Amino acid sequence: MPVFISYSHTDKEFAEGLAFNLIANNANVWLDKWELNVGDSLIDKIQGAIKSASALIVILSPASAESEWCKKELSSGLIRELEEKRVFVLPVVIEDCEIPLFLRDKLYADFREDPDEAFRVILQSIAKVTTDSLGRMDTPEFLVDWATDWGLNDENMFYLKIILIEHGVDQPITCLSEVMIVANEEGTEKCINTIQKHNDRIVRLEILDEIANAIEQGMEIKIRLSDNLEKNSEFIITNEKLSYSIIVSARRLGEDTGRDILLSIDQQILGLRDSLRGMVRNK
Repeated sequence: MPVFISYSHTDKEFAEGLAFNLIANNANVWLDKWELNVGDSLIDKIQGAIKSASALIVILSPASAESEWCKKELSSGLIRELEEKRVFVLPVVIEDCEIPLFLRDKLYADFREDPDEAFRVILQSIAKVTTDSLGRMDTPEFLVDWATDWGLNDENMFYLKIILIEHGVDQPITCLSEVMIVANEEGTEKCINTIQKHNDRIVRLEILDEIANAIEQGMEIKIRLSDNLEKNSEFIITNEKLSYSIIVSARRLGEDTGRDILLSIDQQILGLRDSLRGMVRNK
């Protein structure tokens, strides 16, 4: 999901420089100068961008403090922050000015004295909402932290590796899983072509879509954990000439509750697919 930059056009040189630096660090940025076309509805486009953004960077200066557009964008951002109960608005100070009342208790990136440190603070602040190879899925019953990796194995077959750590809410147990998805020759060729034409994000999403489709049609990927030892299982999905081997290893950590755990890798994959789909859609 993109990071929206709110600024006064008096500060457009700084805003565009910041945007380029963020892009150079693999962040997805929404800047009105790049996104708006002649005839676009300013209100609709900007409201839609703020609604779909992962964070809103507010550039603070005397000019932005007087800008009605900046005030509206800030108000929209603060409403999202209150509704979602998370940090959404990130203040950036570039000149001495009056800080808006509702931003005064926030830590801000200060470019007046140390621009390098200020930029580091921004990157650190947006990392968890702009990185699409790491993340967390949150439900009332559990949290799942995940990370992905991909490449070619020793047999030159394309693979996607997923590491999953499930933390049960109010439970003294953690489950660690590794899902290795290996394509056949046709699948490998398709993945490599997609990377060359698009990027690895699209490849990861396409593979997860294939597996999610099989799951939604009734395929189950589950492992029963009865003790602390690692358990392994293998699954195969095919679609015309494409075939994927899914090798799952999992183990439980934490207290022995005396009960078996049925680990639903299939539901974790569906959640991961949905998370990555949201990121890729807005890239």
